[in-house]
Amino acid sequence: MSTVGVISLGCSKNQVDTERMLGILTAAGHEITNQPSEADVLIVNTCGFIESAKQESINAILEMAQYKQGGKCARLVVTGCLSERYRDELKDAMPEIDILLGVREYETLPRLLGGKSDAPHCGPKSARVLTTPRYSAYLRIADGCNNRCTYCAIPLIRGNLVSEPLDDLVEEAKRLADNGVTELTLIAQDTSGYGMDRYGKPMLGALLDRLEQIDQIHWLRVLYTYPDTVTPELIDRFRAGGKIVPYLDMPLQHTEDEMLVRMHRRGDQAHIKRVLDYVAKVAPDFMLRTTLMVGFPGETEAHFSAMLQFIKDHPFDRIGAFTFSPEEGTAAANLPDQVPEEVKQERLARLMETQQPISRMRNERRVGQIVEVLVEGTQDGRSYGRSYAEAPDVDGKVYIERAADLLPGSYVPVRMIRAEEYDMIGEQVT
Repeated sequence: MSTVGVISLGCSKNQVDTERMLGILTAAGHEITNQPSEADVLIVNTCGFIESAKQESINAILEMAQYKQGGKCARLVVTGCLSERYRDELKDAMPEIDILLGVREYETLPRLLGGKSDAPHCGPKSARVLTTPRYSAYLRIADGCNNRCTYCAIPLIRGNLVSEPLDDLVEEAKRLADNGVTELTLIAQDTSGYGMDRYGKPMLGALLDRLEQIDQIHWLRVLYTYPDTVTPELIDRFRAGGKIVPYLDMPLQHTEDEMLVRMHRRGDQAHIKRVLDYVAKVAPDFMLRTTLMVGFPGETEAHFSAMLQFIKDHPFDRIGAFTFSPEEGTAAANLPDQVPEEVKQERLARLMETQQPISRMRNERRVGQIVEVLVEGTQDGRSYGRSYAEAPDVDGKVYIERAADLLPGSYVPVRMIRAEEYDMIGEQVT
């Protein structure tokens, strides 16, 4: 059997692939190490979404290839989105790579690397080796995407939306809960579209109903809901109490109708406003997160300024922002009126400068509230963690003053006493 090291890049959805890969390798008898110098086999699970991610993946491959000269490594394996999309190019350009696998070929690893012949296939029913803290895990409810946004390469890489069977997801969630997971974060390219392909209708609500019945699960969080399928009914389901945290992640990409049409985004600004107005009216404590893109082809200063005004008038607690990247094979790569790179970067900086005081203002509303905090660790003599308002990996933290010995994975009541742009300061309520 081999000692295997795995480097995982990209999004949380790719991270789930890595965890399943680790699961089938462990089941096949391989030993896992986090020290590349100790590995007989090194695997890089790549991202190929945008240019910067592709470059990061290539750099990681080259870095791991050095261990074939200066370490124990005998084989270098490259998997994931980059190898799915550029298999032939990688084969020609990087002879250091011994095995190239796409996004749905992980189950062949035991055969390729040697191992027990009865190792399980990589799928929703296979065991996962978590790379997250023991108390928190991602539950990927679907893969691929039916939304053909003109800038996005995901359908080219992962294909159409394929929802996991509901019963399989409940089984996986129970298995995770039995192993100590108390926080589940549901992810997909389009979580609110879950079930459309398999059941002919959205089934996110039905899935949440089943997951809420798992005793050990304390928090359920949903990320990546597509705007036009976010309805008052879905928001009501999120705010009904129980285990679903009142957190809405609705990536908009833009707010102006002309740009949404060019991006081939379903829905329009009027629908977005209705959703946000409904949340403001019935659930003012909801945590709102979105993602915005700047510099899409044809975006004028007027479009951009209007987007800035929109987020002032309809504030989000959190905004993730990025510049348009022309990805080969996508329609947007060949659109006229491409925006110069320096303009993109200047707009990105202005967007974040605009959002920063909004984030602080939204955080200041929370001062005085008492909320549950999931403790994650200790830093500089104080514990830190996340409340319902902070998703793992993408949001800020809650720092708990004069409390350095709280147990990671525990839930403690905390009174918010001070707000910063992205983090909150609190004190434990005893």
